[in-house]
Amino acid sequence: GIFEGPEKTLEVCFRTTSGSTPPSNPGLRSLSRPSLDSICNLAKCTILSVIRNKHLDAYVLSESSLFVYPYMLILKTCGTTTLLLVLPHLMELASSIGLVMDWVGYSRKNLMMPEAQLFPQRGWNEEMEYLRTHRESGNRDLRGNGYTLGPVTGDHWFVWVADRTVREDVVGTDRVINIMMFDIDPTVRSHFYTSRYKSSTSPSPDDKKDTDEKNDTDATSDVEIRRISEEMTTRSGIDRLVPGAVIDSRAFEPCGYSMNAILYNSYSTMHITPEATCSYASFETNAKLKSYHSLINNVVRTFKPKRFVLTMMADEAGLGQIQDNPLQSSYTKPINVPLKEKSLIYRRSNLASIQVEDDTCCIMGNFELEDAGEGRGLAMQKGLDNRAQSYS
Repeated sequence: GIFEGPEKTLEVCFRTTSGSTPPSNPGLRSLSRPSLDSICNLAKCTILSVIRNKHLDAYVLSESSLFVYPYMLILKTCGTTTLLLVLPHLMELASSIGLVMDWVGYSRKNLMMPEAQLFPQRGWNEEMEYLRTHRESGNRDLRGNGYTLGPVTGDHWFVWVADRTVREDVVGTDRVINIMMFDIDPTVRSHFYTSRYKSSTSPSPDDKKDTDEKNDTDATSDVEIRRISEEMTTRSGIDRLVPGAVIDSRAFEPCGYSMNAILYNSYSTMHITPEATCSYASFETNAKLKSYHSLINNVVRTFKPKRFVLTMMADEAGLGQIQDNPLQSSYTKPINVPLKEKSLIYRRSNLASIQVEDDTCCIMGNFELEDAGEGRGLAMQKGLDNRAQSYS
């Protein structure tokens, strides 16, 4: 079968009713575990594990990830999850702890199988209508605008933003970069099947734990899953993509992988679907780097996809801090990823950008692997023929 790997992403920022964001207020991090479970239940996913530091809480989910800051919540879900149903309940929970909405962003790539989705995620028009008519606790419309970036006949990116930020003298420099990779190298894909890591002996009864964070119905124990998850992380080289970070990884049976990593106030997250019919891997981070060139190269080198979609959402000032940005129109060089035997050369096939609401800049680019043996045109055409594209 085909699994819808590319994630839907909901990011909601809040402020106190007085308009401030005092650092001493735990804000959303004070929400109880049952409250967070109720959020995830609406999206049709469950919490599996969590890591924390003084800045944020990072949860690995049965379908992707949840990040909770004092005044910001980011929820990423894949498959046929119903992410947007979370929004009314999240507003109510935030209101109960004295917070009001400041900014909402919803985004996703076009789907392979939109007909398999559930309400209200069955198409971009339905999603926008749901967002437009949703009302906050104050009975005011959540007014925002939707945008499409990229070619509607190929990989494109949907973005919806509603902005009520009260801007004073503070200049935002936030940015999030996401690398969505398709048609992963077969050798790389093989790392993410649990059968490669099963031990010859069964775990002892003492290793089996009854935990509310258990999601697997297979007899494999939690201890065994943790061991396999750590081995997947190191064998695939994922740990080298987030040096110095605390990593929380999860292997799924029979295949699949998720990872959250936190370092100071930034997160990185990866989600991998290794099946040959729909192979996909994503890497997202909100780390404020001056240049993402090395990071992009290292991620692409690790997975060796035939094509990838690179997206960035940033404040205008944050965008101005980035050097050597492959999503700038003036950047015309291919992305060259050196390997031992050869180099992988990815050429940007198109670029789209837009400034939405007040100062949110959204940029996306499609990159295709240049195949020296077949010629660029034939390789790109094969990629188009082999993918099940949808406009929704």
